[in-house]
Amino acid sequence: MPYNWQHGYFWLLGPPMLLLPVYFHYENLYFLLKRRDWRDLIWSLSFFVKFLYLFNHFFSSWWITFGFYMLIRYLESHWFVACTQMSHLPMDIDHDQRRDWFTQQLRSTLNAEPGWFNDWFTGHLNYQIEHHLFPTMPRHSFSLAQPYVKSLCSKYSLAYTEKPLATAMRDIIRSLQRSGSLWFEAYHTPG
Repeated sequence: MPYNWQHGYFWLLGPPMLLLPVYFHYENLYFLLKRRDWRDLIWSLSFFVKFLYLFNHFFSSWWITFGFYMLIRYLESHWFVACTQMSHLPMDIDHDQRRDWFTQQLRSTLNAEPGWFNDWFTGHLNYQIEHHLFPTMPRHSFSLAQPYVKSLCSKYSLAYTEKPLATAMRDIIRSLQRSGSLWFEAYHTPG
């Protein structure tokens, strides 16, 4: 599909659909087998056994149960891509400027406004600035760090970008449209 239309088909095909969850399953199993971590492997496989057993009784078909599982992963993939890309795609990154690490984190990410719905819906991924500054901090603690980060940004006149959730989601499409247009001009404009 042509890149200049990626903003149109993003919500249907844009996220890696079923490939991302299947890849994560493969990576997890590969890692556990490579490390010979039999205990965790058994726990991981027990999830699938329980899921298939429980839902097979509900759907009365292994194929429908498997399809239901893949539908869940398909929706999860869309949710995950939307929650992470709204904080990264719309930000312009200038690779030629030499910035300190802290400033670069502020320039390359943005936050969706906090609130009970946004925090719940995004699983606290709406605090991407804090996530980039404190990557090992538990996500539920980002809201506690946010006032300190904002205060530091204010003190040193650094931009702290925060948008409403709907605007951040729309900006994904705008960014895809802009990059698709740049691709089209680069490869399809004579000259």
